[in-house]
Amino acid sequence: MEIRKTPLISGNCYHIFNRGINGMPVFFEDKNYHYFLQQYTKYVHPLVETFAYCLLGNHFHLFIRVRSKEELDLHIKKDHEKPHYWHVSNGFSSFLQSYTRAMNKMYDRTGALFETPFKRIEVSNDSYFSALIAYIHRNPETHGVVDDFREYPCSSYHAMLQEKTTRINRKEVMEWFGNGASFVKFHKREGFRELEADWLLE
Repeated sequence: MEIRKTPLISGNCYHIFNRGINGMPVFFEDKNYHYFLQQYTKYVHPLVETFAYCLLGNHFHLFIRVRSKEELDLHIKKDHEKPHYWHVSNGFSSFLQSYTRAMNKMYDRTGALFETPFKRIEVSNDSYFSALIAYIHRNPETHGVVDDFREYPCSSYHAMLQEKTTRINRKEVMEWFGNGASFVKFHKREGFRELEADWLLE
């Protein structure tokens, strides 16, 4: 499966993930996580709907659906002759480049921060939707960062269970699970590691 050149087609869902070069850190202190999401909102949110995310020290995971062609047209100001997937991929690239420039300036470093190009896998199997969301949220526990993934602050897990305004597509996620109680119960299941080979994660 090609995970670096899959085009990001309007209406399709994708698992987007990447890590630092040679597995090196991409987040150096707490404020970096906030800035990463801030830049994601600026460059990527207008192009995609986000269903889940998790940011860890040396990598990140996103579960997104590319917006419809009609929605994308509202945000494409030029180069209309290029296909929509070019603009979406370019939005992701601009996002990661902007974050890298800021980290280089802030920490007096040079060069690339992330592996390139960023990795993506189309999620076309409905049965994987809920499992992928749970896998992403459980990632900090999987990697031993925390003993309980629910204690980790840099994922979308808690945003799903709150009533605060969020850019996460909470409504559709809850429709997949049925309700908040089912969402919590599903995340307690075991066996998500078995899906790692299919998703080609870290």
